[in-house]
Amino acid sequence: MKALVTNGNRRSERVFIVGVEWKAGSEHDLQESLDELRELVTTAGGAVIGHGIQRLESPIAATYIGTGKAAEFAAECRELEIDTVIFDDELSPAQSRNLEEVFGCKVLDRTSLILDIFAQRARTREGKLQIELAQLEHLLPRLTRFWGHLSRQKGGIGMRGDGETQLETDRRRVQDRIARISRELDEVRQHRSTQREGRQRRLWPLASIVGYTNAGKSTLLNQLTGASTLAEDKLFATLDPTTRRLRLPSNQNVLLTDTVGFIRKLPHGLVEAFKATLEEVVVADLLLHVVDASHPNAEEQIDAVNLVLNEIGAAERPTLMVFNKIDRFQTQDRAQQFLDRYPKSVAVSARSGEGIPQLLGELGAALRPIRQFVELRLPHEASAIIAKLHQVGEVVECDYSGAEVSMKARIQPHHRAEFARFVVQDLTVS
Repeated sequence: MKALVTNGNRRSERVFIVGVEWKAGSEHDLQESLDELRELVTTAGGAVIGHGIQRLESPIAATYIGTGKAAEFAAECRELEIDTVIFDDELSPAQSRNLEEVFGCKVLDRTSLILDIFAQRARTREGKLQIELAQLEHLLPRLTRFWGHLSRQKGGIGMRGDGETQLETDRRRVQDRIARISRELDEVRQHRSTQREGRQRRLWPLASIVGYTNAGKSTLLNQLTGASTLAEDKLFATLDPTTRRLRLPSNQNVLLTDTVGFIRKLPHGLVEAFKATLEEVVVADLLLHVVDASHPNAEEQIDAVNLVLNEIGAAERPTLMVFNKIDRFQTQDRAQQFLDRYPKSVAVSARSGEGIPQLLGELGAALRPIRQFVELRLPHEASAIIAKLHQVGEVVECDYSGAEVSMKARIQPHHRAEFARFVVQDLTVS
């Protein structure tokens, strides 16, 4: 959403937002959704000047809201000099076209707004392709609205080629571009698959950080790995996935991937476009579900994330709940409530580092089954091998008192060959 320019001074687009309170829903749910829509508008560079609400049983086919209410809101928008009207729900192409005639200005829906934010924030070529694909698929059925002023020319013999309407030409161009982007994203998926095979050969487990947008995922990645991923107090600060290696106190290597934030009413087309990225979530050995514990709607945000995880087929992945931003609490009662409700959970402050040692411990415990627990006996003079075992494995016991050094350690399977001649017993993984 581009800011408008007046007299050389840059000003934000003046936005009027519209929500519908369904009789089957609640006023509280609507207010939460509108508050989030305000945040999205701010993130996109706009300023919410006013809002309107209508109570309905079901959407109106032509204009989504009633024609009388639409005319009432339109009059208010003219008084407020509104540039853009944004609806909190998805509009059909016909509804968008009809509403623009009523309001006399640009009309968008929540999906268009989210796509606009993604387009602003994508940095990598992959991210830009994903956004362009989602935007084009959203645009394709709406092309008529942009070329509605053109009359259709008759086709048939003698009227092909130059007789084709601009609408049909643009539709074909968009379809061709969608096909080309889809092929390029298939190549991205293949590249990710190759990377994944390399990781599996090293047998490094993958932990994907998921969560509601602005929950603190990037800040947590930076805290754990020393990365410098962009971390802003804005919705969708991170779109492009970032993967970093984390070495746990137990000497186990873990790959951590930061993923795009989820949100209520996340457009299905956007989920489809981001499948190449979200595959890292589906194949992860562990999900770190980061929650902004200080947010008043934290429980609803957890449900929204779980809904998307279910949609992409990752609902059954092992999950560790990470309740973030506990530095905002004066007491720890609120954090303890979450910990009591979710057995596999930790409370942290990604910003201050509070709770990070406990998180690392839980990470190690959750990923431990991927390693082999063995007993070894080594000669005392094999100091280099003993040092290597301490370096690459988790040494649980070490006894130097006998004729040989007796050790119990957890090692990754690909290191087994290095110590195979010293292994005297396989122990139960615990």
